[in-house]
Amino acid sequence: MRMAATGLLLAMAAAFLILRRLEGLHPVWGYALAFTEAAMVGGLADWFAVTALFRRPLGLPIPHTAIIPENKDRIADNMAAFLRDNFLTPQVVARRLQNFNLAGVAGTYLVADSGRGDQSRLRQGAAELLADLLQSLDPEQLGGLVKSGLRRQLERVELSPLLGQILSAAIADQRHQPVLDALIHRVARAIEDNEDLLRQMIHQRANSLLRWTGIDERIANAMLEGLYRLLAECLMHKDHPLRLKLEDMLRRLADDLLHDPGMRDRVEQMKAEVLASPAMGQWLGGMWERSRSALLKTLREPDAVLSGSLGSGIAQLGAVLVEDRRLQTLVNRFARRTLVGAVSRYGNEIVRLVSETVKRWDARTVTDRIEGAVGRDLQFIRINGTLVGGLVGLALHALASLL
Repeated sequence: MRMAATGLLLAMAAAFLILRRLEGLHPVWGYALAFTEAAMVGGLADWFAVTALFRRPLGLPIPHTAIIPENKDRIADNMAAFLRDNFLTPQVVARRLQNFNLAGVAGTYLVADSGRGDQSRLRQGAAELLADLLQSLDPEQLGGLVKSGLRRQLERVELSPLLGQILSAAIADQRHQPVLDALIHRVARAIEDNEDLLRQMIHQRANSLLRWTGIDERIANAMLEGLYRLLAECLMHKDHPLRLKLEDMLRRLADDLLHDPGMRDRVEQMKAEVLASPAMGQWLGGMWERSRSALLKTLREPDAVLSGSLGSGIAQLGAVLVEDRRLQTLVNRFARRTLVGAVSRYGNEIVRLVSETVKRWDARTVTDRIEGAVGRDLQFIRINGTLVGGLVGLALHALASLL
């Protein structure tokens, strides 16, 4: 459209130059010349007016040009004031919501949505919106926020009493028994895997007489057999003295975790060291990436979202909202109060956000966005100015001829 408007202006200029040579040949050429001359004036005037809104015409420092870039801060404040005065006042919001049945509309939407099967608008819309939002956010920055938030929450948790309560409850419910069994199995497996090393240690510590007579080998066999028998008895008999000793140690540990300040301090110190370690940061980063990838995969498959009992529950909620007038009244009243309260509390913050955002834009950005928003109409102003100017010139020439 800019090229069309400029082309029309150039066409009027070319016609003017041609008609200057034909002016005296016939009276009709005078009318045509008047049209093109006035069209050039109108086109140039509107080109200047449109250009002066956004930049300096031909780069010349003419006063009262480049109006929008030079006054972008004032424009931002005026936009914010307009938004606040006409949209974000409690009175306007309350009046707009007075006769709006938000609960009924939501209920109808949920009921209709539940019957659409795989084409569920709620399911697809919510999934696509959340997925696009999650995809658009910077993974590094968002991951940093998530990891720092998790770390802060872990720092606030007092770990010692929590571990003590878990251990006490496990012992009371006999849930520690499988753990003891697994521990004994691991000890037995460790001894079995290192039999040769144990035999070598016994052989090296035996004197030459024991080695010469082979007694050291019998001692090693007896020791290993005794260890295996002891561990087997611990597994088979829940009341074995060694097993009871281990359980007593666990009970004392649980009691210390709950009541011993020294133990609490040591646990907190260990927790702080773990949280500060690079390995913990890598673990949190890996957990965030896995969670983010899994969530994106789920959201990209709308059939898996809001399905099953959850989808059925949403449909039932929609039916209740449609049929129960009393519930509609309560929900609508709550929504009005919530929205009006939000506008009262956060309206100025929203307005300030709009104003500060526009102020942070550079002059070129403001110019391009406003010019792009108005679009083709700016060039139609130039085209109309050229044509209207030509018609006015033609009318004035005709009037002058009559006089």
